[in-house]
Amino acid sequence: MLLALRIIRGRLLLSSQRTSLSPLSKFRSFTAGTMGDNATSQQQQPSAAADHKPPHPAQRQKAAPRPKKEVRILMLHGYTQSGPLFRAKVRALEKMLAKALAPLNLVPALLYPTAPERLSPRDIPGYQPSEGADESEETDSWAWFRKDEASGNYRLVDRGMVRIAESMAEAIPPPQPQAVAEGGNSGEQKVESTEETGVIDGVVGFSQGGCMAAMLASAMEPDRTVSSPEDEEWVKAVRDANKGQPLKFAVSYSGFWAVPERLGWLYEPKIKTPTLHILGSLDTVVEESRSQGLVERCEEPLVVTHPGGHYVPVNKEWVMPLVGFVRKCLEEEK
Repeated sequence: MLLALRIIRGRLLLSSQRTSLSPLSKFRSFTAGTMGDNATSQQQQPSAAADHKPPHPAQRQKAAPRPKKEVRILMLHGYTQSGPLFRAKVRALEKMLAKALAPLNLVPALLYPTAPERLSPRDIPGYQPSEGADESEETDSWAWFRKDEASGNYRLVDRGMVRIAESMAEAIPPPQPQAVAEGGNSGEQKVESTEETGVIDGVVGFSQGGCMAAMLASAMEPDRTVSSPEDEEWVKAVRDANKGQPLKFAVSYSGFWAVPERLGWLYEPKIKTPTLHILGSLDTVVEESRSQGLVERCEEPLVVTHPGGHYVPVNKEWVMPLVGFVRKCLEEEK
């Protein structure tokens, strides 16, 4: 009987040990359960960052659009031409420039001044007077300067440059209000200063206009010393018109350098303004040596030769070098 009671008591004790846990075991069990519950809670509940949804497009405050900037380019016609005639011949350039500069938020504004010296019929190369023709009749043919065949000097360069300075001054726009930067007071306005932006960004010239374009770019370089007293007045005029800022680029189509010794200061030292020279391999009007002379008087000039004569090529293949050059010069200035 006593043996049976001991057996029963032992079985009860063994059963109790199997079903009860030590304090350490209870702590481990609680910790594991708590971590599991927390893990489940983190998976089911999104984070605060996830709860933060972007505002509806209608609720967003629209940022002020970046204002477009005009790129002002002087277009200088050749001998016997005029500003309107030159524009009619190169209208294709305007369209391609506008398309190329649009991604930069730039809008080209091309200015076509007419030279001051009106030519008579006898001044026009190849002119053959007909019987009874009135040679005093006015023409729509103009020149930036005249060459004295006896001395080789260039007359009236100063008048041509003063006309260019006047055209530059006319191109000065009134101050335009701009949107304030992000975070500013929406009621405030920022005015773009013409002193900061200048007036003319670049120049493109054809033939005699190409010669003038190179001289203009050189004269507007602020570190260039004017060694000829005869030129001081017009140099001051063009520099003042552009607020003392140099041109960003100069393009010469069938251009040439000015031979007279008096103008040598324009080429020594070499012209630092970036230049592009587009020449015709069949040009019989401007000798190759004269065009090459201009190229050699520029620092790091770019030269493109098209298989044509004395004209500005406007087909896409030959306009793209101009477009790429202008865009590159403007991107480097941004």
